Amino acid sequence: MNIESLRLEKLGDVGASSAFQVERDLREAIIRLELLPGTRLSEQEIADRLGVSRQPVREALIALAKSKLVEVRSKRGTYVVKISAREMMEARFVREAIETAVVRRACLTFDPWVRASIDAILKRQAAASEAQDYNRFRREDEQFHMALASGAGCAMAWSVIADVKAHIDRVCNLQLRKPDSMGALIAEHHTIIAAIDARDADRAEHAMKAHLEGIIEDLPQIESENLDLFE
Repeated sequence: MNIESLRLEKLGDVGASSAFQVERDLREAIIRLELLPGTRLSEQEIADRLGVSRQPVREALIALAKSKLVEVRSKRGTYVVKISAREMMEARFVREAIETAVVRRACLTFDPWVRASIDAILKRQAAASEAQDYNRFRREDEQFHMALASGAGCAMAWSVIADVKAHIDRVCNLQLRKPDSMGALIAEHHTIIAAIDARDADRAEHAMKAHLEGIIEDLPQIESENLDLFE
């Protein structure tokens, strides 16, 4: 899909908030692979489609370049970068270091209201799996991991993860298309929360590591089946 066929809604205002919204929408389109690796991004075309000036679009593209999701090529334009297995592995390393610490802390203290909300998240995730709705499933996956950090009293940990996980998410979107992958991920979520309920920090850490390592195990096959999307 290219920028001409990308469905973007016009924004109601301009300025810093618009730059944030443009970045958010483009980031999501890149993660969903609606904007495929190699797609050229035109500031003017995006601005026209969103009904904003080029300034917030330019700011959004600068932010995405800092996240290494787009690349500005001198005199050639701005392009969505191809998926980098190396970047993904580094992002997963950071995520594992943080999220294993989160679940260990969750075994010491966990907000009961947040714990109750996790059951609803898992039900919605199961519904998304049943409907084969990959994007809704991934949103609920984010809600699950965000809830773990919030319930453990370290919500800031998720903000750190969110900034690097886009490199994982593009591969995750490809992984979710594998038969039974969503069911397996839900089962892993249940294993993690069961360990937290039991206050078993070692089991929770092991469950989180196993959960995050799954995408590494699938990476060679995913890359071989989508060579045009990878570096």
